[in-house]
Amino acid sequence: MNLRLKRCALVIPVGIALSACGGRVEESKATPTVKPKLPSGVVAFRVPEITEITDSQMVRSVVRGRAILEATRDSLPHNVGNSLRCASCHFSAGTARNALPWVGVYSRFPQYRPRSGHVDTIEDRINDCFERSMNGTALSAASPSMRDIVAYLAFLSRGVPAGAKVDGQGLPKLDPAHGDTTRGLAIYSGQCAHCHGVAGQGTVEAPPVWGPKAFNDGAGMSRINVLASFAHELMPLDRPRTLSVQQAYDVASYIDSRPRPTFAGREHDWPHDSIPADLGYPLRRGVTHQPHR
Repeated sequence: MNLRLKRCALVIPVGIALSACGGRVEESKATPTVKPKLPSGVVAFRVPEITEITDSQMVRSVVRGRAILEATRDSLPHNVGNSLRCASCHFSAGTARNALPWVGVYSRFPQYRPRSGHVDTIEDRINDCFERSMNGTALSAASPSMRDIVAYLAFLSRGVPAGAKVDGQGLPKLDPAHGDTTRGLAIYSGQCAHCHGVAGQGTVEAPPVWGPKAFNDGAGMSRINVLASFAHELMPLDRPRTLSVQQAYDVASYIDSRPRPTFAGREHDWPHDSIPADLGYPLRRGVTHQPHR
């Protein structure tokens, strides 16, 4: 069984699946790929094969962990408070480069995180997503579901040294730009509304991006720099990387200006470290940031 291929029809967006079937390059005519030399401390991106695990119980746990992350609302309805699932932001169950992958993430925890102001475990980071991105409630660190999720993340990090960065992790960084919500509305209406809904409510094809069923204002996507990077690299699904940096900032500014749930306790974020310039809510230190929108 190849975990990367399992249930691919549910993971790969329709537009990408169709384009991938458009033709095949003959092996004899293919141009050899020259792999670039990676910087020191960065390891190559590699998705392990499930056959690398020899213990059947571990295989079951890894497979179930992936299933939870792909169908989070159905698997854990009492912990998810909106219409998102983990794979809504982490494409192909966290196995796609430059699309917030989980490859190597297990090897980077525990780690100090400025937003929380303390050293977080991998379970803390997972619960951040449940409470913020999915506007829900935390899982017990000792629950079977948490163990299975961690097992899947550990599987994806096989061979990655502790603390190492992985080529293609996170999202590509953009040079910050000033977003314009009027231009953003026009871009959203023309290129995003078909899948995400005219009122941002989501459709069967894509999750909501504002409103009561979207991520709350404590989620990473509520920060314009993060959402702009996501939109520039990955959206629209059938035409990724067709938005300019300015267009990505415009549409991100529009989306993040729309109403969404409030994350309880957000005022305690970043208690010690520099406050991100694109943070849009007041902190306990009495500073309110209003990013350009």
